[in-house]
Amino acid sequence: MDWSALKVSFILAAWTTLVLLPLGLALARWLAVTSWVGRPLIEALLFLPLLLPPTVIGFYFLVALGQGSALGAWLAHTLGWRLVFTMPGLLLVSVLVNLPFMVQPIQRAFAAVPNSLREAAWVSGLSAWQTFWRIEFPLAWPGLLAGMALTVAHTLGEFGVVLMVGGNIEGETRTLSVSLYDKVQGMELASAHVMALALVGVSLLALTLVLAFDRVGQRGRALQER
Repeated sequence: MDWSALKVSFILAAWTTLVLLPLGLALARWLAVTSWVGRPLIEALLFLPLLLPPTVIGFYFLVALGQGSALGAWLAHTLGWRLVFTMPGLLLVSVLVNLPFMVQPIQRAFAAVPNSLREAAWVSGLSAWQTFWRIEFPLAWPGLLAGMALTVAHTLGEFGVVLMVGGNIEGETRTLSVSLYDKVQGMELASAHVMALALVGVSLLALTLVLAFDRVGQRGRALQER
């Protein structure tokens, strides 16, 4: 096991989840309740990383923010920020590719809350903010936990965009998936097996949690409707 790579992976997963929590919560709730005509386009853009090869996202990230670009050069010379082969850049691209994994479960959870409950809360004198915290959030929290579980698992397993943007710097940007690739290339199959099984275990655990949280959410909504 490459413990340094494991540490980098967990740090990246933790920061990605923390950054996406408020952003994903706000965006998911808005998508769940809005009737704006442009919502399908926003959802299509949001879920685009699910269909695009990670290398495409990594390529355009380098084109837009690499030091060879105008914006990347300005950030480097003016603010001293380098977003290629650094943890901040890796975090930024990780947030982009993981946005749908955080938003989708939360959006589904808020969309499943009956609108009649919101209307009843408003009639009872609760404000929109009070309705959110007292009625909607207690019913939708399993979706939030499911989004966190998927985000952590996907971040740990992401390879293509991580290698393109972060590179393979030991202790800084080398993640477990990149280290696994190195082990296979070097024919260190015993170590590769250990890391591969760890990633399989994390993915299986995440999916189990997602399904469990979904059942909890369904039961909670059924009790509330009664």
